[in-house]
This record gives sequence, C-alpha cells and structure tokens, in this order.
Amino acid sequence: MIAKLTGIVDSVGTDWAVVDVNGVGYSVSCGNRTLSRLVQGERASLVVETFVREDRIHLYGFADNAERDWFRLLTTIQGVGSRLALAILGVLGPDQLTHAIASQDKTALTRADGVGPKVATRIVNELKDKVGSLSLGVPAGPAPAGGKAGAGGAVPDNTALGDAVSALVNLGYGRSEAFAAVVAAGRALGDGAGVSELIRQGLKELSQ
Repeated sequence: MIAKLTGIVDSVGTDWAVVDVNGVGYSVSCGNRTLSRLVQGERASLVVETFVREDRIHLYGFADNAERDWFRLLTTIQGVGSRLALAILGVLGPDQLTHAIASQDKTALTRADGVGPKVATRIVNELKDKVGSLSLGVPAGPAPAGGKAGAGGAVPDNTALGDAVSALVNLGYGRSEAFAAVVAAGRALGDGAGVSELIRQGLKELSQ
C-alpha cells in the first residue's frame, strides 16, 4: 500500500499529476488546491490514499495529512465518491471545510463542482457531530449555565453564538466567516458574553 510519494513532478494535468520517484512515474489524482502547489520539474511530496480495485490501483494525492483525512471522511458519505471529494477539497481547505460543516454552511459546499443542495445537506447532517465544534472550542451540545470552557478560554453558550452568527449573516456575511468570527469573539470575550457583545466583537474580527 502506497502512503506517500516523494520525487520530481514530471507532469501536471487538470486533475492529476505524475511524480517520478527514482525513475518510476506514479500517476496520482489530485484536487485543485494540491495541484496548484506542484511545479513541473521540482521536487514534491504527496500524502497518498491508495484504492485497490479489481482492474486497477488508483492513487489519490494530497498536500498534507489533513486533506487526506478529510478525503477519507467525505467518501464515507452516500453519494460522495472520490471524484466529488476531490472537488470539494479543491475549493475548501481543511480549516474552511471544518468551519463550513460546524456552521452548517451548505452554500460553501455547493461551490464545488457537482455538489448540489441535497448532497451539501447530507454532508452537513452526517458530519456535523463528527467534526468542527470541539476543535473550534464550541460546545457540541447545550452548555451549562454560564457557558463552557473551550479551547483558549471560556465561550458563551450555543444560543448566544447562534444568534450572533445569524445577525452577522443577515448583515451580508457568509455563514462560515460569520461563524469563525463569532467563535473568535467568544474566545476573546470569555464567559458570560451576550449576543450584542459577540456581534460587536465579531465585526471587529471580520474587519481585521
């Protein structure tokens, strides 16, 4: 099983690259973000996911482990095959994808070619409890009175966060960026922050 390739980039196509490793060329399928980092004739390393089929071995290449792990997770969703997973990772990096899932930003997911509203909804619904909220410092469920300590300090409860995000979205900001700004605001303000405070601090975060 091939898990990593390091060699010279021999050629790059629309959704693939060939990496020359000691004279052996490996054809690897990649998303746009990974391909944009590859330069023909230069040395590169790719984290690889190997799919073994009856008639062929298919290699999928990623810039780092985070992209590879997201690829694995996305392909567990019904209707999301390897091609669609690469398309999603081509427009959303791991951090952006985490924000999109945690904030239930289906619009961000539909930026990927082939992802319609139904597929985006399925991805969000199936992954929202698996990713994002804990790593972002947002409680996964209802917080106790006074909020819950998150990464980097206490954060307000989910109701205040949700109301602040909705307010910023109504002001014209995307759901993912509004969510990220409010989470950052919650960490900065700490326990007990109200909706209005989160909105003001969130706007400051967005202006930076």
